[in-house]
Amino acid sequence: MSVFTYNGSSFIMDGKEYTVISGAMHYFRIPREYWYDRLLKLKECGFNTVETYTCWNLHEPQEGIFDFSGMLDLEAYIDTAAQLGLNVILRPGPYICAEWEFGGLPAWLLNYKDMDIRCNDAVFISKVERYYKQLLSRVVPHLCTNGGNIIMMQIENEYGSYGNDHEYMQKIADIYIENGVDCQLYTSDGACFSMLSGGTLPQYPCVANFGSRPDENFRILGEFRPGQPKMCGEYWCGWFDHWYEEHHVRDPKELAGLFRDMIDAGASLNFYMFHGGTNFGFMNGANYYDVYEPTITSYDYNALLSEAGDLTPAYFEVRIIIEKLNGEPLPPLTVKNSEKAAYGKIKLSSRCDIFSALNKISAPVHTAAPKFTEDIGQYYGYTVYSTVLEGPADVQKLNFDAVHDRAIVYLNGKYMGCFERSRRSDNIEIGLAKGEKAQLDILCENMGRVNYGPKIMDRKGLRGIRFGLQYHFGWDMYPLPMKDLSALEFEEKEGEETVASFFRGVLNIDDEPRDTFIRLDGYHKGIVLVNGFNLGRYYNDAGPQKTLYCPAPMLKKGENEIIVFETDSVQDVTVEFTDTPELG
Repeated sequence: MSVFTYNGSSFIMDGKEYTVISGAMHYFRIPREYWYDRLLKLKECGFNTVETYTCWNLHEPQEGIFDFSGMLDLEAYIDTAAQLGLNVILRPGPYICAEWEFGGLPAWLLNYKDMDIRCNDAVFISKVERYYKQLLSRVVPHLCTNGGNIIMMQIENEYGSYGNDHEYMQKIADIYIENGVDCQLYTSDGACFSMLSGGTLPQYPCVANFGSRPDENFRILGEFRPGQPKMCGEYWCGWFDHWYEEHHVRDPKELAGLFRDMIDAGASLNFYMFHGGTNFGFMNGANYYDVYEPTITSYDYNALLSEAGDLTPAYFEVRIIIEKLNGEPLPPLTVKNSEKAAYGKIKLSSRCDIFSALNKISAPVHTAAPKFTEDIGQYYGYTVYSTVLEGPADVQKLNFDAVHDRAIVYLNGKYMGCFERSRRSDNIEIGLAKGEKAQLDILCENMGRVNYGPKIMDRKGLRGIRFGLQYHFGWDMYPLPMKDLSALEFEEKEGEETVASFFRGVLNIDDEPRDTFIRLDGYHKGIVLVNGFNLGRYYNDAGPQKTLYCPAPMLKKGENEIIVFETDSVQDVTVEFTDTPELG
């Protein structure tokens, strides 16, 4: 059993001063088959610890139903780290930010309209307690106090950026303790007095999160909480991207130099991120300050390992500094980058339009007024709102009280225009003659819930659909979570497509599959599923990301089914499998 604690300005491991050199890697953003490879790369870079959040929304996707299997097998991830001699810092939230959908909170919480999150609200606490009972029963056997490798666990996450309810913070700590957690607890916040005051508890050490100016930030941390170790809980060595932005990059030598400065200052630190991975499926988050800004699918983060797990120049720069700190070379590298495959181009020549698909893969929920999707149990993906208009009706502009987040409008199956939250609002006018009827369909996409700040209670869908000032009532809502598309009926069809549609093709692989990247230059916006696995969103019109990472474990020898759901239009149904990523 290892004993990890602190004494004055030093962390102590088994009675000796200890410097934590940690890197963040989230198990839920990495294919399980690659956990060992990524953790070995961390180890061979000279790190002694891996840090990860846990994701409540994936572990409890439906209220009371839990999943700790496959890519969510947290115990297996911790065990893999232990096999390599790595310690673990665990950050169970319940809120994690992480540029992850709803900051890791499950969307079903939004059904409790009178509940306040991230405070000492009795209903919220009861939901957290149930989740933590499941989670912590799997975690406690792996604590260093029980002979395992978890040395630290974080209480909440950057709470001072959100609130100042210390009763709530204490309640989270109490739930840990009641469930058998007895390792070193801590809090982390931005390096300013208001955030540190709001997010800390006096009996636990606190760490500061920042990406530059370590002297200044450690000075603030020391003034706020003297007599405890210096630690940067998140050294932001890169940054994440939103659609419509450029890809963030950072000079490797500058990044490594700041790492050296922190070590020279006697500090411990955690690189955020060492390896970012991918926001597979619909799990990207969003920011919302002045405008709504959803995060892209890649979580490359300009980290020390690329999205595909490749060693970057920053990896080698940091490794050199660790060798200098140790005063001797690290063992030679045994790790290497995965082989990439350029499988070439294939045509997705089979297609099924959204109107043919609806009754195959969904069932309507009738409502008087259009509702947010959470109200009908639809939490991720798309929803179609359908209604019949009857004349006579004067020509009026189509309006919405809320579009969360993107809506494509069709009249009698014909594309009419698009509304995108904070970005676009087409002028659509509709009028009907006496006795005339028209079918109105609106395809709404949830582009990711806000994961940070005061607008985090981000409900999805459409509300208040009006013509002029008059609300229209009587709607069928079709949920499209895109989990099972086996009932779709495809047909061969040539030419451009201007209606949202599914496109299907087959990629044949003769040998064992390799990592690859998918380009969709003839497409505009949508998602890609490979053998039923949702790789995530593409948005060629917005950038910066132009390829989707397709890990080898998602492929198989022989025939691989590729399905693209395109929401806008397609000029060329060809997709290309390339060996080179393009993130902007």
